Amino acid sequence: MAAAVLSICGLSLAACADAPAAQTHALGRGVNIGNILDAPYEGAWGLRLEAELFARAREAGFDTVRLPVRWSSHAEATSPYRIDEAFFRRVDFGIAEALRHGLNIVVDMHHYKQLDGDPPDPGEAMVDEAVVDERFVAMWAQIAERYRAMSVDKVFFELYNEPHGRLAAGKWNALLRKALATVRAATPGRFVVIGPADHNRAAALSGLSLPEDDRRIIVTVHLYEPYNFTHQGAPWIAGSSDWLHTRCCSNEQRGDVVRVLELAQQWARRHDRPMWVGEFGSYEAAEYDSRVEHARLVRQEIEARGFSWAYWDLATNFGIFDFQRHAWHSAIKNALLAD
Repeated sequence: MAAAVLSICGLSLAACADAPAAQTHALGRGVNIGNILDAPYEGAWGLRLEAELFARAREAGFDTVRLPVRWSSHAEATSPYRIDEAFFRRVDFGIAEALRHGLNIVVDMHHYKQLDGDPPDPGEAMVDEAVVDERFVAMWAQIAERYRAMSVDKVFFELYNEPHGRLAAGKWNALLRKALATVRAATPGRFVVIGPADHNRAAALSGLSLPEDDRRIIVTVHLYEPYNFTHQGAPWIAGSSDWLHTRCCSNEQRGDVVRVLELAQQWARRHDRPMWVGEFGSYEAAEYDSRVEHARLVRQEIEARGFSWAYWDLATNFGIFDFQRHAWHSAIKNALLAD
């Protein structure tokens, strides 16, 4: 998909830096490098950020990586909410590795539990409730300043992953504008990814309100339909063991996927905003052949609508690469990347 943008832009992406649709197409086919820097601490969920992950993403043929980051676990609890320098350097490393391997990178803010009103993970510190929103904006001020010199064609910011709970639509709309204005003060030309409340569900797009005069925004949704297939056996979902042995993809299940994407497409056309599916995938407990079929189905339906995407994820429990064996789950990889 990235190559297709050249017909819009001419010889270089920089020539069309003012075209958000072109930048969205340039994201092409992507993969999340998840459950690492978005864990309570790096390594807590089994992996650390390694150069090999970026090399493998490029080797497979991905255009983009999305890097989820739990900034809130590495920032001071009181003003100025300074982000730990050692942790910043880990994100620096991720960005440098992505660029070194010719990949775009989307850096997001992930799992700020208190912002959503969720209970913290074990060992995770809470801050004064009165400063939670202020701290969110202050962290973005630091992130935007640190990476202001990075190419706007290659390094993207995503304000927040799956706002929900405390961040109902009205509150999220107000807070995203504050954070976006803060990012714009440091890096006016940066393309910023923003999704709706209710876990970035397409059905919640109707409640999303964006500044009309800011056209350097890419809208994102997440797609995990059919949920009882994609999350069967997931230990963090109550009752998911009852879904084990659910297969995919029946006509009804295909319809579930299509309905989500049609909602997103209709909204995107109505609001003249480009759309990026920032997450989709299936948990490892699902039967492998069904996971392959699901990956192919969702990828094809996304691309049929002209959207770019990022699979969840590269190397953990939804993954397509076994980091212990240094081997691909080849059939899923091919379902995503083989034309």
